[in-house]
Amino acid sequence: MIAIFGTGLLGAAFARALRRRGETVRVWNRSRDKAAALAQAGIDVADTPADAIAGAARTHVVLSDDAAVDDVLARAQPQPGAWIVDHTTTSTAGALARTAHWREHGVTYLHAPVFMGPGNAESGTGLILVSGDREVVATATPWLSSMTGSVVDLGPRVDAAAGLKLVGNLLLMALTAGFADMLALGKAMGVAPADVAGLLRHFNPGASLPARLQRMIDAPYDAPSWTLAMARKDAALIQAECDRGGVPLAVLPTILARMDGLLAQGLGDKDWTVFGRDAL
Repeated sequence: MIAIFGTGLLGAAFARALRRRGETVRVWNRSRDKAAALAQAGIDVADTPADAIAGAARTHVVLSDDAAVDDVLARAQPQPGAWIVDHTTTSTAGALARTAHWREHGVTYLHAPVFMGPGNAESGTGLILVSGDREVVATATPWLSSMTGSVVDLGPRVDAAAGLKLVGNLLLMALTAGFADMLALGKAMGVAPADVAGLLRHFNPGASLPARLQRMIDAPYDAPSWTLAMARKDAALIQAECDRGGVPLAVLPTILARMDGLLAQGLGDKDWTVFGRDAL
């Protein structure tokens, strides 16, 4: 029997997918109504975390944050020999502390955050990150592989999965904020959202992202492909268009301030990737 703590969109999708593969599944959720909806799929619904975990071969945790995970696990009181696989996006400190704490109690805790939505969980696609003790990861990988399209082992550092999940989420936030500014610039210039989106059919830098990041890491500041001064000029043009259109931007003002600080340091003729110099 497999237990799941948390039946939000992702947890419920995991539960349904496991049940379709013939697993016996028991769930618990803080709001029982959400969990009760899964009963029609042949999934048991527990009244307490302790009831849910009793007799489970392993327990998957899909909650909101560190505090929720710590609270629910304390209430569940997993017994020695239990396996806890936590898919919650948490802090690195929380992942480290929980791994050590539950090890002291004879419980295996593995942090395995995900890059997937409910549809991925239902169809067994998406990405699960793991890291930490080599034997623990090796034992859990077959289970996790059946739940997703790819399990990425990030090595022995216990909090590597937690850290790189946050790094990935930051990229998603930055892209979303950047898209918002693209749409805002289009609005200021009278360009329809559909036409803004249509640009990506011809100019789609997605495949170049790894190379762009590597260029920043390599720091080729003295061999510019686009100087900071020229990038700043283009940023000013964008800001001016939005100012004329009365449309505020979310991201560009911060970029402009950062560029101005670097220009004040005499870095205008350097490659514009000098923007990330202080992060290295």
